[in-house]
Amino acid sequence: MRNVVVTDVPRADPDDVARLREYGVATIHEAMGRVGSLGPDLRPIQQGLTVAGSAVTALCWPGDNLMIHVAVEQCRPGDLLVVASAAPSTHGMFGELFATALAHRGVHAVVTDTAVRDTRELREMGFGAWSRHVSAQGTVKATAGHVNLPVVIAGQRIEAGDVVVADDDGVVVVPRARVKETIEAGRARLEKEAATRAAFVDGELGLDRYGLRPLLDELGVVYKTHDQAVRDGDL
Repeated sequence: MRNVVVTDVPRADPDDVARLREYGVATIHEAMGRVGSLGPDLRPIQQGLTVAGSAVTALCWPGDNLMIHVAVEQCRPGDLLVVASAAPSTHGMFGELFATALAHRGVHAVVTDTAVRDTRELREMGFGAWSRHVSAQGTVKATAGHVNLPVVIAGQRIEAGDVVVADDDGVVVVPRARVKETIEAGRARLEKEAATRAAFVDGELGLDRYGLRPLLDELGVVYKTHDQAVRDGDL
């Protein structure tokens, strides 16, 4: 492991970050071609909160949160802290004191594949947290890792400066180089969804809206009355 701290990471444009936050996780994931999700296991400790920010990344050793302290110094307003572990860890690596220090620096959320604690206090602060675990288990501060080098969570590579968006559906990462195209793809998807929603309100079926009836024929799906299904042994 390289024990490196990168101090001058390029960030995404704040207006672009704000636009991605408006889109939300599911829309962004679909707009990028169904990639970028950090999986179903990172869950929010709160409900109804959507956050987005440029990632400050920290790689820690299991049960050791030394590099989170290092990462706090590198955070700027609008950033989002992303903490990964060099091996699986259920330790409570992040809590209310870290959140207090980060809030002072204009950071209002953390995403981690380890555990958080002080969850009631974090909710009361309005500080967002998405984690793989919740645990009161404490940590040490003894082993070096790195800050603002790439980390991997749920198979997704996250580089410092990438945009991370998190809401009730989970977490998605948008590579900084793909922010502009993702905004355009997300806008097109929202317009398409609005038209589909209006059609459903008017009673159109998804089978017809999406042209699925020919597919059913190709797959050999047949319609039968109840009596026919009974007679044919389907019921």
